[in-house]
Amino acid sequence: MAEKEHSLSENRINRIGKEVHAVCPAFDAEKFARDVLDGLPQLGLKARIERTSRGLANHLPAEGLQAVDILLRSLPATPEEAGVSNDFGFYIYAPHSHFVAEHCRTGPDLEQALEALRRLTSYFSAEDAMRYFIRDFPTETFKVIEQWTEDPDHRVRRLASECTRPNLPWSITIPVNIDAGLPVLDRLYSDHSQFVTQSVANHLHDVADDDLALVLDTLGRWRREGHATQKQFDFIARQALRSRLKKDDGAAYEFLGYPSDPPVELSPIRLDRTRLRLGETLGFAADLTAAASAKLRVNYVLSSPTKTGKRREKVYVLKTTEAKAGQTIELGKRHPLRSTATVALVPGAYTLLISVNGRRSAPAEFQVSET
Repeated sequence: MAEKEHSLSENRINRIGKEVHAVCPAFDAEKFARDVLDGLPQLGLKARIERTSRGLANHLPAEGLQAVDILLRSLPATPEEAGVSNDFGFYIYAPHSHFVAEHCRTGPDLEQALEALRRLTSYFSAEDAMRYFIRDFPTETFKVIEQWTEDPDHRVRRLASECTRPNLPWSITIPVNIDAGLPVLDRLYSDHSQFVTQSVANHLHDVADDDLALVLDTLGRWRREGHATQKQFDFIARQALRSRLKKDDGAAYEFLGYPSDPPVELSPIRLDRTRLRLGETLGFAADLTAAASAKLRVNYVLSSPTKTGKRREKVYVLKTTEAKAGQTIELGKRHPLRSTATVALVPGAYTLLISVNGRRSAPAEFQVSET
């Protein structure tokens, strides 16, 4: 069983039932568990969350905010007592937030529903549930979110950034402008918690997919304001621009201090073999010589065939360094040609090239056959 699915396993469904029954004896924990567990092994994580939330709705002896009050009272006194050992939280409490979004997303319930999600996010991050409130009540919800940027719990502050991301994975799209969350980020980019600033960076990363100029303007303003430490700012900027760097975007390189036309020469790429089998390891090397001192980020780019006939490019960081004038740097790597959970390699013609600050070399070609 995958780790995430394990987070809503039979034992943990039973635990939810026991916790709710402890504060609400009218809740039939055994019947709840039987209903939720029927067919559960065939479900992925999101379907398990929805199934469990529906089970709570079917068996709680109350509805709406009264039901939410029971769920909140069923929580252990603190996240630590609940067994939460990381900032993100414990998947066992994901159905609770889902319940709030499904059953209390109304105008009259809005204030109390959002307060419930603020409390729940300390047990399990509630950004997915929050997206439905942003979609249906954007103005009112954003006002509350801005207040959360000053919450003493860093998990609530992180929620303010995370739930407003333009392209949050595993969640619905929210119908707001791409810059809608920037006032929230302005309040959070100098936060002392990296859990918060990682979300700020990921939020900006989403924006950069569509509007790099807006991200560079925002980062430039933050740098001038000087509220964040240099270490904090550098971390956010690198993370926010990481995909643009892989796309050889000169403006992103220049912002981070990498000259987009670096004063370097690169030798032809040397491959240890030009014929390999799937599962074997490709070794390659090249020599980089700097004509002048420069900050360098070196990537290597692997282009491979796919089952559909299209080409796939994957970019990997090879080296970041401060090269000195006249210095020669030997580059090299051994790259395993193995499929992963997200990328299935197939036989065919492959190419490898090296990119220095976004400037690409001539490709080296090799063939890959079946194992």
